[in-house]
Amino acid sequence: MRIEPYTVGSIVHALKRGARGMDIVMDKADSWQFMKSLYLLNDVYSNRNWHRETADLPLFKRPESWPEREPLARILAWVLMPNHFHLLLQEKKEGGIAKFMQRFCGSMSLCFNLKYESKGSIFQGAYKAKRVDDDSYLRHLAFYIQVKNVLELYPGGLIAALKNFDQAWDWALKYPFSSLPAYVLGSGSPILDDAEGLMMEVHRTFSKEDAYESLKSYVEKSDIWSDRMKELTLE
Repeated sequence: MRIEPYTVGSIVHALKRGARGMDIVMDKADSWQFMKSLYLLNDVYSNRNWHRETADLPLFKRPESWPEREPLARILAWVLMPNHFHLLLQEKKEGGIAKFMQRFCGSMSLCFNLKYESKGSIFQGAYKAKRVDDDSYLRHLAFYIQVKNVLELYPGGLIAALKNFDQAWDWALKYPFSSLPAYVLGSGSPILDDAEGLMMEVHRTFSKEDAYESLKSYVEKSDIWSDRMKELTLE
């Protein structure tokens, strides 16, 4: 899939899948490493020994010898799934998203190979990307990235989540590997940078009831989730 051109300020939905459907994280330690990488590698400053220099530091702590952090892109929303991930990004530096994605995915492959004594990229080709060009699309992505994907992991999947939505919603808010808790619970996250308030505006009207109705529409394949929307969500 061709990656669309975009400029500073553009909002982009990016997706990257494991090669041949393989899992890109094998345990909780890998998942926490994913979060750490999202924060530390989204930076103009690059250090090839970053993994070693931060190994004994808390999750989002940078070495004092590093220059002040200067993100390449704003991370507006994200979710980690066993065999892929979604990011909602905003270009902050010219070419920043491309540079960040190259650095981030390359580092994931390197760390995975060192840990599991394997070789090559753990990913399936280039990442997919789609520019977000209207508020309706942004709102759909807020649900799709943070709710639909997480609830796919709920025991029994989306059907069970729909039948037991109160419990499923509480379960989703306890899933640490997405941006949903940061927005819904107001807990915040160093990974996220919503300086323009785009996502906060979306979540201001994004209630549990809205999430339920969106999930119901998705499961029942209503007009909201047409073939066009599936294309826009990169699936």
